[in-house]
Amino acid sequence: MKTFFTTKRICRAGVIAALYVALTCSFGMISYMGLFQFRPAEAFCLLPLFYAEAVPALFVGCMLANIISLYGVADIFLGSAVTLIAALITFLVGRLLSENNRKRSVRAARIGLGGIPPVVLNALIIPIVIVYIGGMTEGYATALTAYLWNALSLLVSQSVWVYALGTPLCIFLARLRRRGVKVALD
Repeated sequence: MKTFFTTKRICRAGVIAALYVALTCSFGMISYMGLFQFRPAEAFCLLPLFYAEAVPALFVGCMLANIISLYGVADIFLGSAVTLIAALITFLVGRLLSENNRKRSVRAARIGLGGIPPVVLNALIIPIVIVYIGGMTEGYATALTAYLWNALSLLVSQSVWVYALGTPLCIFLARLRRRGVKVALD
């Protein structure tokens, strides 16, 4: 019987979580606020396309990174739950669209569709934490206006990090896996 929790998978999950925390926390508060959230660790949201262990790793990494968030317990738990759900859906997309398919259109669709859950879910749910739970409505006419601006802002910033930084990461990992580089394989 083959076990899921191999040493390599546990180590990979730990590295993903640690890198997520380090990349997020190293930029301080600009990772959590502003019209453009500077959070390059969101590129890792595409890793569940390749590795099942990336799902809990992203959840734990996000939870630990959100400890320093301005939005407190709500961001630690709700923000991390959004990341977990998005990672699970991205994982399922990865299973539906096989990595071994030689067609470039399928490989591109895999990345394109895999990035939708983290982008859309963060853009729709995190503004609830920011505006309604965090009370960040100053400078906006209404709470709805604040929500919509934050949703648009997160849609843009998530898209940049997930697609502009995550796509080259996925292409690099796919090449390593096709070449049989052991560190990239299961």
